[in-house]
Amino acid sequence: MEISKAELSSAAAATAGQSLELRGAEILVKTLQAEGVKYVWGYPGGAVLHIYDAFYKQDTIQHVLVRHEQAAVHAADGYARATGDVGVALVTSGPGVTNAVTGIATAYMDSIPMVIITGQVPSHAIGLDAFQECDTVGITRPIVKHNFLVKDVRTLADVMKKAFHIARSGRPGPVVVDIPKDISFNKTAYHGYPDKVEMRSYNPVRKGHGGQIRKALQLLLAAKRPYIYTGGGVILGNATAELRQLVDTLGYPVTNTLMGLGAYPANDRKFLGMLGMHGTIEANNAMQNCDVLLAVGARFDDRVIGNPKHFAQNERKIIHIDIDPSSISKRVKVDIPIVGDVKDVLGELLAMIRESSARPDPQALGAWWDTIEGWRKKDCLKYDRKNAEVIKPQYVVETLWNMTKDADAYITSDVGQHQMWAAQYYRFNEPRRWINSGGLGTMGVGIPYAMGIKLAKPQSEVYCITGEGSVQMCIQELSTCLQYNTPIKIVSLNNRYLGMVRQWQELDYEGRYSHSYMDALPNFVKLAEAYGHVGMLIEHPKDVEPALREARKLKDRTVFMDFRTDPTENVFPMVQAGKGITEMLLGSEDL
Repeated sequence: MEISKAELSSAAAATAGQSLELRGAEILVKTLQAEGVKYVWGYPGGAVLHIYDAFYKQDTIQHVLVRHEQAAVHAADGYARATGDVGVALVTSGPGVTNAVTGIATAYMDSIPMVIITGQVPSHAIGLDAFQECDTVGITRPIVKHNFLVKDVRTLADVMKKAFHIARSGRPGPVVVDIPKDISFNKTAYHGYPDKVEMRSYNPVRKGHGGQIRKALQLLLAAKRPYIYTGGGVILGNATAELRQLVDTLGYPVTNTLMGLGAYPANDRKFLGMLGMHGTIEANNAMQNCDVLLAVGARFDDRVIGNPKHFAQNERKIIHIDIDPSSISKRVKVDIPIVGDVKDVLGELLAMIRESSARPDPQALGAWWDTIEGWRKKDCLKYDRKNAEVIKPQYVVETLWNMTKDADAYITSDVGQHQMWAAQYYRFNEPRRWINSGGLGTMGVGIPYAMGIKLAKPQSEVYCITGEGSVQMCIQELSTCLQYNTPIKIVSLNNRYLGMVRQWQELDYEGRYSHSYMDALPNFVKLAEAYGHVGMLIEHPKDVEPALREARKLKDRTVFMDFRTDPTENVFPMVQAGKGITEMLLGSEDL
């Protein structure tokens, strides 16, 4: 839904003598229009009724009515991940806020730019245990980049300007704006949306220190066993072009974290695959055995490096580029820290390379690549591709990739085994095409993410790879898909277990499968049909490809594909808790 120039002009600025007397709710809508917001996902309630009344009187922003507040935040989150724009959600006070908390925490852990508008009881009732009251600021403080309680309607426009600025600048993140009901009702003179924002206490650094970048270049060019390790920060910072140019210029091996997949093309030989707990043997071994490591927009989290003591056993020089200074040397001590926007820093690094006559040692680099190719020959992602009796989940993902690799496709996932198989077997060549919950690991995000993306990208194919456990957490959003015509394709790898839990119980708890078997599952085909969609049951390997082809033909329908997969299949490679990243289980023969 495009916003007209007249609407933007009206919303953005009012010259002297043209100020309007507006209610807080009307001012809020004008601030959203001025920010170019096209969609708001939400659910009404008493504390936000004035705001909903203001939405009723405008037609430039589409409000999407979800079936649960958690899904509102997830859908706005998915939209933000796919587009790079700030996602916006709107919920009421009390349970509206508490239902949204999981979505807010999910966005916070993955540094997603969002503004969540929450209703609050009237100002005079705050602290009196009023109906549907909760301490929104206190509850959300640990899981937001910042939050505001609006105490005066005259400050509302300024608060919204700050909220959007904080959400999208520096290390992005969610910002909560809590608006008491009387503030949304009160009138004040509206002088227009501020054209700039000044915050004395918030000035994120963009430009990296030139001296540090030059030191990093010298170290990189002198490396015998170099490695480039990138995370979600490269995608969030829109720095994929610079990363690709750097890797191709130097000819160095590169890996992406789960959140960084797509930053470098998966079909390029210089890409070693994802690293970490379920990463490839070549990616993990290179991480452990390199002599110079360039970390870009990544945070050395526990799922990437495993046991820090094991990681520290091998000496290496580490260069770390990140917009957030608190992420540098947080878990792993680095040698050359560079605080700055990754796009700017990589751009400056590339300029220095062009100006320099020094180049990597081809003989040493060739020997390093020979070592890496030796690891790669082990083919750690092999599985039983010829099985004609039972559907292997990896086969479903590989078939989907082969079918859509040249299409304009987006893949969301929930959390569990299916998420790891999607990351391993769907080879992402472009950024912002892989949308999943990494930091918090939130089950239930898949369908709302897909809904948000489909609204933003109506001509694209959007697939949600999920499991029968995760998908039930927000399955009510199938109703939203119907109402707002977001025809997504759901690929459910149904193994009748909470698969990742079962896998851990098999490996670490001697096969005591405590409450991980799903023995009362719904008929997903009938359930999909009840919501007005198409349901398919696929039970044999020979039917996998035809089912996916049929679903693709149904461009205007949401299709739920219930693939009955091998319940005994585990995700390998795997690094168990407390182990180092090279102490990998490569299959059942290692158990």
